[in-house]
Amino acid sequence: MNLRGLVTIAVTCGMLLVGAPVGAAPAHEDIREKLAAVPGLTVVGERPTEPGFRLFDLTFAQPNDHRHPEAGGFQQRLTLLHRDVERPTVLYTTGYDLPAEATRTEPTQLVDGNQVSLEHRFFTPSRPQPADWSDLDIWQAATDQHRVISALRQVYQQEWITTGASKGGMTAVYHRRFYPDDVAGTVAYVAPNDVDNDQDRYDAFLADVGTDPACRDALSAVQREALLRREEMLAKFRAYADSEGLTFDRIIGDIDRGLEMVVLDAPFAFWQYRGQQDCAKIPAPTASTDEIYAFFDETVQFSFYTDQGIEPYTPYFYQAGTQLGWPYVSDEPLADLLHHRELGQPRNLVPRDIPMRFKVGAMRSVDAWVRDEGSELMFVNGERDPWSAEPFELGSGTSDSYSYLVPGANHGAKIAGLPEPQRAEAEATLRRWADVEVPILRITRLDTQPLVRRPI
Repeated sequence: MNLRGLVTIAVTCGMLLVGAPVGAAPAHEDIREKLAAVPGLTVVGERPTEPGFRLFDLTFAQPNDHRHPEAGGFQQRLTLLHRDVERPTVLYTTGYDLPAEATRTEPTQLVDGNQVSLEHRFFTPSRPQPADWSDLDIWQAATDQHRVISALRQVYQQEWITTGASKGGMTAVYHRRFYPDDVAGTVAYVAPNDVDNDQDRYDAFLADVGTDPACRDALSAVQREALLRREEMLAKFRAYADSEGLTFDRIIGDIDRGLEMVVLDAPFAFWQYRGQQDCAKIPAPTASTDEIYAFFDETVQFSFYTDQGIEPYTPYFYQAGTQLGWPYVSDEPLADLLHHRELGQPRNLVPRDIPMRFKVGAMRSVDAWVRDEGSELMFVNGERDPWSAEPFELGSGTSDSYSYLVPGANHGAKIAGLPEPQRAEAEATLRRWADVEVPILRITRLDTQPLVRRPI
């Protein structure tokens, strides 16, 4: 099963700056001064960027536990791509750490707005010290977003939109479930909805995905061949790990477990990040070990299933094992070749000194809200993305909301990939929520040459 795959893929367009930029704020209303006056907000620095924009690195003071704000706090990282106070504002979260590069999301491009990018709590350095992991849940994270929006609304008073892809899309929906009136609309890309963790649809999806059964058969065959060549594959994996100083004893357990997790992940990761166009690149069982190893490394990445690869994603695995649920893909087809079973359980990917207990019902509550009360929600999924096997679904009580499936798309599905008239409908809906017309400026160099954030 693939548990690392909630990491967002950024898919952007390539054009140079066009159109007339919105004018910068007058000197007597300098935006930096306004931001510095927002309670709890710290302006860490400003980076040069495109004409018509300003880019700020910020932190915001959050309580460790919103129910007990007196019990200490932490600084949550965010960036602000300022456009103009008269434009709408998009709040974007990956659901993980703050992206190292500053780029505009598709909704930000479509409304030509400001963009706040927010790091999820417990992803370092936005983590309380010491960390009480029971403070990491969907309500606490939603309240983080609520407080950021409420604080910045005194500067950015036009409409707000929330967005995110994968776990970021999930996070945006959870925020709306608890604070439905904070924003005018939410665009959630490739966001799975694991309502019942014991009733997964991923096996059925993977058994039928794509247009060619031979592609799925080739994936199964190369998995088996990799395990049949276990000693050769382990030797290559160990040589790589030793050269990079990567270990296995703190979280993964040992290198044999790491190898099996890479092999088990391959079909899910192949359809999530690659797709039908790469079927011809799947090595045959007669291929060299070097070719087979390279295929798994490109598709899954051996570095991920090491202590160093897993550790940054501990908050995700903790959430998966306590509230979100996780994608179950049967390992039965490879059972005769496996040394370890049920490796994908989140408990196996979180340090043992962090207590975990799965709380049944958190996702059912969110699902019921979407179906019975949700409004101004837009779900964009990829036809061949395994995560689309369990999407959010609209119900009889959902209002002014839309669900789209991008033909042939993987985990990088975008509104831009929809056929007409769906694309036009989605874009018009988003602009209606944001209360803007079609913007003059839609694509800038920021969308093709992201700025790298300086370490804070």
